[in-house]
Amino acid sequence: MTHGGIDSTNAPSYTMIKTEVQGRVAVITLDRPKALNALCSELFHEINDALSRFDNDAGIGAVVLTGSERAFAAGADIKEMKDAEFVSNYKTNFLGHWVEQISRMRKPLIAAVNGYALGGGCELAMMCDIIYAGEKAVFGQPEINLGTIPGAGGTQRLTHAVGKSKAMEMILTGSVNLDATEALSYGLVSKVFPPEKLLEETIKTAAKIAAKGAVSVQMAKEAVNQAYELSLSSGLHFERRLFQATFATKDQKEGMAAFAEKRKPDFVHE
Repeated sequence: MTHGGIDSTNAPSYTMIKTEVQGRVAVITLDRPKALNALCSELFHEINDALSRFDNDAGIGAVVLTGSERAFAAGADIKEMKDAEFVSNYKTNFLGHWVEQISRMRKPLIAAVNGYALGGGCELAMMCDIIYAGEKAVFGQPEINLGTIPGAGGTQRLTHAVGKSKAMEMILTGSVNLDATEALSYGLVSKVFPPEKLLEETIKTAAKIAAKGAVSVQMAKEAVNQAYELSLSSGLHFERRLFQATFATKDQKEGMAAFAEKRKPDFVHE
């Protein structure tokens, strides 16, 4: 049995995540309930594997990452890392594998955050392209309370999202968190829903994105992400070149023809 070119009979058996496919949307659910989805090395290996499979599956147009209603991810697994030493951390690039696949993802990744998103959990959510939150979601970076600092993007992505003053307050105190309403007001999240509706609404948005032309979606994501890396003039040049490149795709021809003919486009993702 195949789905989108990938043999589902050979799909790996995961122990810390669950995966499912709804149409052109893949859903990855963190599944360490006793540990409030605390992030450990094995969990990230499973996340990376699932993301890689879905990113290379032609039948998938977008991916949703979620946890439980109580916790998206309540932080890193401190028991796993408490005895680590600098030299081994440095030589093995500790935490590097946490971001390797997400940073390479070509397809949109949407986080559906219910409950706690603290420390590494907040960082994981911020790695995603869009964040939707349940009304009881809590975002924070409490690493300073453990004698360390965020190590998977907290000092960088949070500052871009909420500004220097609020990021400093959250990271330096380790106790100032954002609830869902505050996160929305700062632009950290895009929408807030009742907890029981969050996943359903997130999948709706993912399905809407997945129905668009896959090449244009990938280009648009790439262009937006470059806004964090390039100067304005370089970013505008980058965007313009990608815009021009869309005119080599079948979906651009179909999309504009459908608009002119007042009908819905039938994208073929080419």
